[in-house]
Amino acid sequence: MLLEGSCHCGNVSFSVESKTPYPYRRCYCTLCRKTSSGGGYNIGLMGERGTLQVEGANNLTLYEIVNSEGITMQQYFCGTCGSPMYVALPDWPEWVYPRASAIDTPLPEPPEIFHVILDERANWAMPEEGAMHVHFADNTEESMEDWHRRLGLYESS
Repeated sequence: MLLEGSCHCGNVSFSVESKTPYPYRRCYCTLCRKTSSGGGYNIGLMGERGTLQVEGANNLTLYEIVNSEGITMQQYFCGTCGSPMYVALPDWPEWVYPRASAIDTPLPEPPEIFHVILDERANWAMPEEGAMHVHFADNTEESMEDWHRRLGLYESS
């Protein structure tokens, strides 16, 4: 699925192909919630880095950090309006992780939602309850690709 996204002010836009377009995972870790705001969590998707096309790349700002697991994360924001755009991980150069909040393409509705790293959530961020909401104190071992495959949602070429 071709995902198209943009920032609030329109200075940056991008497109990327994704085989895993369902926005099912809400991460409440300190890094995600503080760099995305919104509901106190971040929703990321996965795209094929080789297909990433960016217009207005000169307007991007890079914030690089090493997370608690020792993974370097490169977070790209619009330098004008501050909209979070996508994340790249140098250890996995074949992927890019667009922020679902930046995507303009209508995304498919997930059949279940994982709420992960709840041990770091802000006390005011209340994850939804119910049959389709699965809660994890830490992260889940199931990858984005594996989740999509398990539910028959993986878009193969």
